[in-house]
Amino acid sequence: MRVFVTGASGSIGSVVVPELIAAGHEVLGLVRSDAAAAAVSAAGGMPLRGDLADLDSLRAGVAQADGVINLAFGNDWSNLEPCIDEEARAVETFAAALSGSGKLFVHAGLTPMVPGQVSTEEDPDTTNGPVGGRGRNSHAVLALAAQGVRSSVVRLPRSVHQRGSQYGFCSVLIAAAQKTGVSAYVGDGTQRWPAVNRLDAARLFRIALEDAEPGTVLHAVADTGDTMRSLAEAIGGALALPVESASADDFGVIGRLFALDMASSSALTRKRFGWEPAHPSLMADLVAGGYPALG
Repeated sequence: MRVFVTGASGSIGSVVVPELIAAGHEVLGLVRSDAAAAAVSAAGGMPLRGDLADLDSLRAGVAQADGVINLAFGNDWSNLEPCIDEEARAVETFAAALSGSGKLFVHAGLTPMVPGQVSTEEDPDTTNGPVGGRGRNSHAVLALAAQGVRSSVVRLPRSVHQRGSQYGFCSVLIAAAQKTGVSAYVGDGTQRWPAVNRLDAARLFRIALEDAEPGTVLHAVADTGDTMRSLAEAIGGALALPVESASADDFGVIGRLFALDMASSSALTRKRFGWEPAHPSLMADLVAGGYPALG
């Protein structure tokens, strides 16, 4: 099928596109620049100029495709609300364009936070707090199943990683350690962070596109939850830096999330779809070191 992918040259899209093409799909990738267009073309896709705020480009992509994978998000952690609002407008645009079409719509969401427990695919999206708007956007995508759209949400953990390039939330910890000379964790560091290698996540997006029933939630979680302190210790070991507790405020707005327990499971996804992570864990990638300059 022909798949319209937003964020096609981004950290996840850049591995989803070749995953789809290797499986025999055609890809129409939304791109904002010549460099991004060249990257999508080099991967075997066809670029479409536009971005998440250009609603006409979203409509054009839907019109030319059999399905949509929405991966684009601003990720400006110092100014989240505009990014969430932009995503909401994009979801509304996709909803109007896809309603009654029977086309596929796979959306990248976030694993929910259930403090003190391990969240599952059956838990509702987190709809309050700093990222609550993203949960509401995912809920809107799932509701499209009742409007003739084969919609599903692949929930991502906060650390989608690959050695030498991407570390998710841990990129903030690495950058702070490189800048301050201390590898820090918030509070007592017992709060847990789930993670997935981006290559394993890419495979799950393809599986969702091909096999998920309307209204399905999938969890792209490989590591249920490493403690924040253990992650900081791995970073400190790789950089030969001391490891210390810090205030959540030291990390700015995103620090409010760092203080929360986020452990999550993918047991139901693995059982239903046969998805099994096969690439290195977040801890393995952190211990290996060789981080790029992120500060």
